Amino acid sequence: MRIVAINGSPRKDGNCTQIINVVRKAVEEAGVEFRELQPGANVHPCLACYKCIDDSEHKCVQNDCVNEIIRECREADGILLVSPVYHGGIAGNMKCVIDRLMLAGGCGPENIFAHKVGGALCTLRRTGGSATYHELLAAMDAMEMIIMTSDYWGAVHGAEKGECMEDYEGLEVAERLGKNMAWMVRVLAQTRDTIPAPEAYPRKMMNFIR
Repeated sequence: MRIVAINGSPRKDGNCTQIINVVRKAVEEAGVEFRELQPGANVHPCLACYKCIDDSEHKCVQNDCVNEIIRECREADGILLVSPVYHGGIAGNMKCVIDRLMLAGGCGPENIFAHKVGGALCTLRRTGGSATYHELLAAMDAMEMIIMTSDYWGAVHGAEKGECMEDYEGLEVAERLGKNMAWMVRVLAQTRDTIPAPEAYPRKMMNFIR
C-alpha cells in the first residue's frame, strides 16, 4: 500500500514540503508507504495533441518528469496533490502536471486513476486558498477518485519557509487528512476481494459545438 504526494512547489524544502512531511508521518504511522514527487519548475505545459489518449502505456510525448509521475501514480493506492497558491490559484508548474496527468491517465479508454484515494492541500500567504484547494479537488473528481477530506478546507498559511508550521490548525488539518487517506487505502485493500469496485467503462465525450 502506497500513497504518492505530488509537491507542486518549485522551492526545495518550502512550506509545501513541510506540510507533506506532516501527512507523511500520519500515513507511515498507519502502516502505509509514502513517497513524495517534486517535479520542480522545468515542466512543460500540455500540448493538447491527444496522442497520450491512444498510447497504451499512458505516456506523454514530451520528455520530462511527468511520465515518471504518471507511472508512480498508476502504481500507487492514493494520490495527494499539494500546491502553493500563486496569484490566487494553482502554481503554474503544478497546473502543467495536473493537465497532463489527467489527459494521459484519466481521459482515455482506460482511466488508470479510477477509485484511487485522493487528497489535496495548499499553502498560501493570505488568500486564494479555498479556490486553489477546490481546483485540486476538481481534478480528482474528474478522474473518478475517492476523495478524502479533513475536518476543514486543506489550506495552510505561511509565506516564508517554515511559517506554515506556526499554523497549528492547518497542521491538524494536514495530519487528519493523512490519517483519513491511510485508513481508506487500508479499507480498500482489505475489501478488494469481497466487494469488487464498480465496472469501469470509457467516458462518453460530448462537444457542444458540432
